[in-house]
Amino acid sequence: MIKFLDLKQITDKYSQEIHSAVSRVIDSGWYLQGQENDQFELDYANYIGTKYCVGVANGLDALTWILRAYIELGIMSEGDEIIVPANTYIASILAITDNNLKPVLVEPSLDTYQIDDMKIEEVITERTKGIMIVHLYGQCAYTDKIGNLCKKYDLKLIEDNAQAHGCMFNGRKTGSLGNASGHSFYPGKNLGALGDAGAITTDDKELADIIRALANYGSSKKYVFDYKGRNSRLDEIQAAVLRVKLKYLDADNRIRKEIAAYYMENIINPEYVLPLVKDWNSHVFHLFTIRCKERDRLQRYLNEHDIQTLIHYPIPPHKQACYKEWNAMSFPITEQIHREILSLPIGPCLKREDIGEVVNALNQFE
Repeated sequence: MIKFLDLKQITDKYSQEIHSAVSRVIDSGWYLQGQENDQFELDYANYIGTKYCVGVANGLDALTWILRAYIELGIMSEGDEIIVPANTYIASILAITDNNLKPVLVEPSLDTYQIDDMKIEEVITERTKGIMIVHLYGQCAYTDKIGNLCKKYDLKLIEDNAQAHGCMFNGRKTGSLGNASGHSFYPGKNLGALGDAGAITTDDKELADIIRALANYGSSKKYVFDYKGRNSRLDEIQAAVLRVKLKYLDADNRIRKEIAAYYMENIINPEYVLPLVKDWNSHVFHLFTIRCKERDRLQRYLNEHDIQTLIHYPIPPHKQACYKEWNAMSFPITEQIHREILSLPIGPCLKREDIGEVVNALNQFE
């Protein structure tokens, strides 16, 4: 079986350094909020190009704390609106509703799967306080038009950078383009931990300080609680592992791009719609997605040929039972994407012969 993503192989690639890093933490006797966390936050902020980085427990918490901090600052309040793409992963939406804010769903472009910047201004109201862009599948969602809309209407720009570590826009990395950005280091991400982990990057010191307190029970000083927070801290072992893997992120992203280029050049079956890549610096191919009108039959066919694929994602947020109040809403472009999208194997350890086998199977599908 050609795996969609072999996490063991990825870990084995850097196993000696990872074992050394984990042992260093164990031997130190300090397992939370220590030197590994401090150094990773510094390293990652430098990598992204922001002044501050705050490590947290996971990517959902990262987005949640950004919005909560804006509420604590008085910039947002319950019932305010956050514009967000309709075709995102559920975490983007959960972060908004968890804060009693209102998600305003906007259709994506069918070409890029990113939020359609031509459809944003028409949904801005007096209650709109922010735009959350999602760099879906590893491609940059930011446009100058979105940035200008934020300036025009005094909106906060929040990036969901869970899938786009290392992605660029005009020489700047995603995660540094907006007011604040949430990052996930779930094991399958381009920069993945050995468990759940996340971070926030920002240039706003006050925002970073509040987020750090919120993620530490609401405390910035031991036993003094300024906010009703939660326990959402990046532990020392995950920080140590991330420090190792961060050194190789750009090299691993280059391998992903090489695989994507091979797919683009060699998949010739007209049954598929391949990704539209306007700028190869603006895509790090967390996922390589194709669209096929007979997606489910294609997935069964590939599985029969020992090729594992995944669907990102089978059900859009507005059709989920947890948001049943939205189930009657219609977002035809989003629904088409979720009906047709299929993610092919991609990752820094995928063998060339396996890539060729995937291509051959795809080209023979009828």
